[in-house]
Amino acid sequence: MVSLAAAVSSGQGSAGQAIGYPTLFLLVMIGALVPVVPTGALVSSAAVVAFHQTTPLAMVLVFAVASLAAFLGDVALYWLGGRGMGSKNGSRWLAAIRNRAPEDRLAQAQGKLSEHGVAVLVLSRLVPAGRIPVMLACLMAKWPIRRFARGDVPACLAWAATYQLIGVLGGSLFNEPWQGVVAAVALTLTISVAPSAWRRIRGLGGAG
Repeated sequence: MVSLAAAVSSGQGSAGQAIGYPTLFLLVMIGALVPVVPTGALVSSAAVVAFHQTTPLAMVLVFAVASLAAFLGDVALYWLGGRGMGSKNGSRWLAAIRNRAPEDRLAQAQGKLSEHGVAVLVLSRLVPAGRIPVMLACLMAKWPIRRFARGDVPACLAWAATYQLIGVLGGSLFNEPWQGVVAAVALTLTISVAPSAWRRIRGLGGAG
């Protein structure tokens, strides 16, 4: 993120030059497969840069690249998880999904999925740490990959639009792009960690 802000502040001429659409695509897709990369912050940062450019297609390209990369990453992870569900020993991908889906969150996702179907899949991408439990619930419900993919399309579009909007808001508050990048990154990271921090605080309160 620091290097991204430095690239922006150096005044390079376009969003593609500042972050690189191929780099954005690759990082978002990797972040979908291995959910440790703060992909929302990446999209918001790219949106800030695009907001300050004169190229009318810059915002459209950021949205298209981010949503496509997120979709392909989700589908690839779902396919890998499905292969693990079908094998005796599972797979490291399935194990990674299970490790990031606590039992209480999984049970909640399963209940909501049975009640609301695809709508839960769409919302899961907008809720921090909500994507993996719902994906595992879909795997356990034996959703075909085509059904998952159909539901994941609007989920990824809504996700990309939301984080791009955060970037636009950050970019509109400051004259310098790098300042908007810093604001957008801080906001998206805060959104990401707030739910888990709140659960820990509640847990400590209940224990006391």
